[in-house]
Amino acid sequence: MTQPSGSLANAQHATRGPRVRFAPSPTGFLHVGSARTFIFNWLYARHNGGTTILRLDDTDVERNTEASVQSIFDGLKWLGLGWDEEYKQSERLALHRQMADAIFQKGLAYRDFTPARDDDGERSNVPGPWLFNPGMRELSPAESDRRAAAGEPFALRFRVPREGEQQVRFLDAVYGDQAKSTADIEDFALLRSDGMPTYHLASCADDADLRISHVIRGQDHLTNTFKHVLIFEAIGEAAGVTPPQFAHLPLLVAPDGTKLSKRRHGPVVSVTTYRDAGFLPEAFINFLCLLGWSPKDNREKMSCDELVEAFSLEGINRANAVVNFKELSGTGVGRAPSPANSDAKEHHREGHGFSAAAKATDSVPGGLASEAHNLGGHDFSRAHNVASNVVKPTGLQPARNLTPEDTFDPKAVWLNAEYIRGLTIEDLSARLLPIVRAAGFRVEPGKMQQIAALIRERIKLLHDVLTAADFFFVDQLPPYDRAELIPQKGDATLALKVLKRARELLAQAEFKHGALDQTLRAAAQEMKIKPGQMFQPIRVAVCGRKNAPPLFETLEVLGRETTLARIDQAIQKIQ
Repeated sequence: MTQPSGSLANAQHATRGPRVRFAPSPTGFLHVGSARTFIFNWLYARHNGGTTILRLDDTDVERNTEASVQSIFDGLKWLGLGWDEEYKQSERLALHRQMADAIFQKGLAYRDFTPARDDDGERSNVPGPWLFNPGMRELSPAESDRRAAAGEPFALRFRVPREGEQQVRFLDAVYGDQAKSTADIEDFALLRSDGMPTYHLASCADDADLRISHVIRGQDHLTNTFKHVLIFEAIGEAAGVTPPQFAHLPLLVAPDGTKLSKRRHGPVVSVTTYRDAGFLPEAFINFLCLLGWSPKDNREKMSCDELVEAFSLEGINRANAVVNFKELSGTGVGRAPSPANSDAKEHHREGHGFSAAAKATDSVPGGLASEAHNLGGHDFSRAHNVASNVVKPTGLQPARNLTPEDTFDPKAVWLNAEYIRGLTIEDLSARLLPIVRAAGFRVEPGKMQQIAALIRERIKLLHDVLTAADFFFVDQLPPYDRAELIPQKGDATLALKVLKRARELLAQAEFKHGALDQTLRAAAQEMKIKPGQMFQPIRVAVCGRKNAPPLFETLEVLGRETTLARIDQAIQKIQ
């Protein structure tokens, strides 16, 4: 629920623990780096008994989209961590302008009537780094007031100190002491010529008003912090403002060392890609925490409670963290899809890190659910292809039969498999059932629990159920090579004898694990062949392949009618 915006003296924000915020800008899809920023803020607050605030930095009206807002909320809700307070920056514009005016009244800002050329209204007619527009900084108050009263548009700029050599300093919890000369800081805008606050002003005004004690964000915002320190100092002690402590997180980079970007690297950097591929949220959280942070004992698999207990800013590394997804030529996985507007700028708001140009390329395997839903329960081959294409960006030919390791960071896949193995059968079944039903298959919860017990050790992602257990769901198996029916050190004649004998016995046997085991092993002894030679033709006949869950449990789940029908088809195939 959105909390009401307050004033600097608002007592509702008094708290004993730290107050942190996650401030995404709704101009693209939720980036994995943004998700990690949220998680680190959440962990720090929970570890120290503090408050987590979600603040939607939505003042960039030209780039904001409702789809992006929905993507952010969908991704955060999937993580399941929650937050304590929620705000929209666009509902706090009066506060931003009030603070801008307070800074102006102190003489720490001035009106710049220079016609704007870009979003910040900055221009330069002199060589070298731009610092301010000549003539505007020195404009007398009377002349400035006269031109403003006449309706001439202006940007409000911060008056960065220029007298003598001055240093802006702050202590970063990750990168240590930071300093920058004011001679290297431009007179940045607080308000644009249309009256809208810039990112710098709005962010600091909200941080001050909401009593944010710790600003934990990406390292790419470290250079902005010098400007923010000046704004906090300008707001002043009189207003009861204490500048927050800063902690900047190392960037997430691709295997080639470039910063992760939707425009450059495709959907593999989007949170929803991992959700729709079948990652568990708890495994995904665990994986992201290991990118740039590590506990003192170097554990890797950690529950949410264990992460809360162990987390500290001291454990954050300075070096950028590599996400080891694979660069696959022709698949669009881990590389840029080359959209028509690929020169669109990355928009560097907090919690962002993805490109507006990549919105159209966020084709995730959640198309897996929607596409497979239209397949019906009988077309095995198409359902198999849907499940095999983990990521299918728009405008590119999908690669067939990709494994999770072909797409995602192997550690993420390994962790997810570990978490799946740790689920109860009931929990795993409840998570698999919607996927199977979305693919168009009619499966009852009881049968899904039986299947889940057979594949829990065999799947790495939830969506693997559509390939690991496909033969449980389809009415007709897809074509398979008749040679697969032939057992080792055997021939087609032996395979045919095995299938016919199995058909006779299974028509009468009790379809329970113990009875099936006893019946088929006894048949192998009777036929004077090894158990494996007995079991392989049956397994291929009922599953369509050699690699499948244990035979007797599989037969029990399939049931007598399906088992006999498939053995009959195998007999016809091999005759």
